[in-house]
Amino acid sequence: MGLLRRCSRTACGRPATTTLTYVYADQTAVVGPLATYAEPHAYDLCDAHSERLSAPRGWEVLRLQRDDRPGPSSDDLLALADAVREAAQPRPAAPVETAPSPQREGVRRGHLRSLRPEA
Repeated sequence: MGLLRRCSRTACGRPATTTLTYVYADQTAVVGPLATYAEPHAYDLCDAHSERLSAPRGWEVLRLQRDDRPGPSSDDLLALADAVREAAQPRPAAPVETAPSPQREGVRRGHLRSLRPEA
């Protein structure tokens, strides 16, 4: 039984519906569907707080469409189908490479080789 995730905003007890992530390199705030699990650098927001979100001056707010249908999204299903197809592909056998023998002179004794010290 999973716990209901709440909005990350102080004193807000509403259920979270979206996840906010900052992309500092691009100066972008991304608001998208609720992440599968809570991450330390992402913020879960309720509907009210996600709609009123504003970013720092010069930053862009990117809002991704939410899929309110229950169950996995079509993107999830396509990714799963691609992974299954890739796993089902036969893999060619890798050729077995033998290690090159050392170029030093030595006396061979069965499977062991005694090397002469270099002068």
